[in-house]
Amino acid sequence: MTDNTQQIPTRGEPLEMLLNMGPQHPSTHGVFRMVLWVDGEKIVDVEPHIGYLHRGSEKLCEGEQYHQVITLFDRMDYVANFNNELVYCRAVEKLMGLTVPERAEYVRVILCELNRIASHLLYVATIGLDAGAMTPSMFCFRGRERVQTVFEAVSGARMMHNYFRIGGLKEDLPDNFEQLIAELMPLLREDVEESDKLLTFNEIFLARLKNVGVISREDALDYGLTGPCLRACGVDYDLRKAEPYSVYDRFDFDVPVGLDGDCWDRHYVRIQEMYESMRIIEQAMEQMPAGNVISSLGRRLIRPPRGEVYVRSENPRGEIGVYLVSDGTDKPYRLKVRPPSFCNLSALKLLMKDAWVADAVVILGSLDIVLGEVDR
Repeated sequence: MTDNTQQIPTRGEPLEMLLNMGPQHPSTHGVFRMVLWVDGEKIVDVEPHIGYLHRGSEKLCEGEQYHQVITLFDRMDYVANFNNELVYCRAVEKLMGLTVPERAEYVRVILCELNRIASHLLYVATIGLDAGAMTPSMFCFRGRERVQTVFEAVSGARMMHNYFRIGGLKEDLPDNFEQLIAELMPLLREDVEESDKLLTFNEIFLARLKNVGVISREDALDYGLTGPCLRACGVDYDLRKAEPYSVYDRFDFDVPVGLDGDCWDRHYVRIQEMYESMRIIEQAMEQMPAGNVISSLGRRLIRPPRGEVYVRSENPRGEIGVYLVSDGTDKPYRLKVRPPSFCNLSALKLLMKDAWVADAVVILGSLDIVLGEVDR
């Protein structure tokens, strides 16, 4: 007779206790489960369990026509929709040798940088809650809603925009876009500054995050960390600077880096990135030319030539890559995604080793994972 009872992992130390955290725990930021081995309140070991949100997005792409795949990328990282749409469109454009209209490139950059700010504001709100502060979430969501209102005016949707197109955009910007951005930017800067002042150098917040969840530069590179998680370790690497794409090489901006690779540095890098994103948006608005933004493909069925391509971009969580294989039909033969959240999560065991149980929440929160991308 077969015993189907689920086996609970065991360890040798008699004083250790097994503790389940998630998948319903609010501080796991989604359906994510951690099994913690604790000795008193000290974490001895941790085993992350993913897959609770699995939707098979990469496999679904093989059954959709190229222009239909954009909506699937909207739903992978659902707080960085425009950034994900961009990397997929660029992959198909590279495969087809398409040139995107200059105005469309500027619009893409503006929307992606606004999306980066909105994503980081959500991070600040949640890390504040994780550390026990409720007030920052009020300020951050106020700023985030202002950005979402602009997104709604542009694409018709607050999330899941489906606005970028292979070779361009779905349609041109609304007539009052310049006015919307002119009204938004001073208010958005105020929201970022207020949430920064409320939280970043708060005495309790510093005590909760400083020297917690430390990872060295060498380990971060070995684990494949990217984005703010890598730059917090002092690695000056941002794809927008290292391998400029779209029109990023036309803007003057800095890449914020940290020193110690701890939770606080990961937080501070994201705060500074929001200020840099605002610089990029202001420059892009000044430089943006007139002209066409709509794809030259029109309503024609997209059939890229046979071949394969790999394209990467910098989204709010790090480097997202798309490996695309075409067999000459109107649907991708294969599509694989290199997701930053998944790769950053791989270092969780190292980060939590010998930490306190109370620190587990802020360590996970400092990685800023999105489970839709992890369990794609």
